[in-house]
Amino acid sequence: MAELTTLESLLEMGFDRNRAEKAVAYTGNQGIEQAMDWLMEHENDPDINEPYVPPVEDVLGGPAGSESSTEQPTLGDTAEEAAGEDSSYSENKESAKRPLTEEEKREQVKRLEELMRMKQAERRERERAEEVEREKQRRKQGQELQQIRQKLQDDDMKKLADQRRREKMEDKLARQRVKEKIARDREERAQKFGGGGPPSTAASSQPAQPSPSSPTSQGPPPTKKEYDESRIQVRLLDGSTITTVFKAQEPLAAVRVYVQMNGNTPEGQDFTLLSPYPRHVYTELDMEKPLKELGLVPSAVLVVAKK
Repeated sequence: MAELTTLESLLEMGFDRNRAEKAVAYTGNQGIEQAMDWLMEHENDPDINEPYVPPVEDVLGGPAGSESSTEQPTLGDTAEEAAGEDSSYSENKESAKRPLTEEEKREQVKRLEELMRMKQAERRERERAEEVEREKQRRKQGQELQQIRQKLQDDDMKKLADQRRREKMEDKLARQRVKEKIARDREERAQKFGGGGPPSTAASSQPAQPSPSSPTSQGPPPTKKEYDESRIQVRLLDGSTITTVFKAQEPLAAVRVYVQMNGNTPEGQDFTLLSPYPRHVYTELDMEKPLKELGLVPSAVLVVAKK
């Protein structure tokens, strides 16, 4: 049974002539399988439907033509070769040009279509495997990215926890320094004013002695009593109050520390102190001033207010 040529087979299968000619030319006319493989690989080329244009060297003659032109055959050789070629060419032409029956064409096209289906199935299986591999790579990259994000989040949480611990430690050290300062101030005042107590007591007892003279007798006016303590009542944020006694020379910061330690103020809540009447909000500079200088002796009422 004479076989269809590769080009004819492709045309019988329904391929466009331009595509079929390109497949045959680019595969070197090596068979229908190579031509079909080429068509499946290049079916999405933008110029796949354009007419096939042979290379320039094939049209004008390549190296083989130039070599043949350098050797001039003799007249006898040419005649003998022409005679031999004519006889073989006529035999091949007769065998190649024998037309195929319709049944032979159908069988050959059927075989080629089956081969095409097998090729397409192999291609789909290959593409499916490649898609599965790409999906694996995508999931792997997604997991690696999630791990990187989780690590960054853990690092941020760790930094935040360290910062909070440092802030708590600094606040604790600040309170400790205030307590130590208050204790030193008390010791200094005790050493400074410790010996002046009895004379002041004696001096204060002198006006109590009965004067031999009449009530209208001349004499110095009574001295104003000096208070060395102050009773401070603090009204907290929830309306409750706490009361304690401070030395008159203690700074207002001592009251603030007392409120921080004994009040129900949330930890980390910043607040300030004020006098309700006359209304006066105490600043950071006031915190270093003694209670006596601020007019909070012998007693006073302070209110805790949020900053």
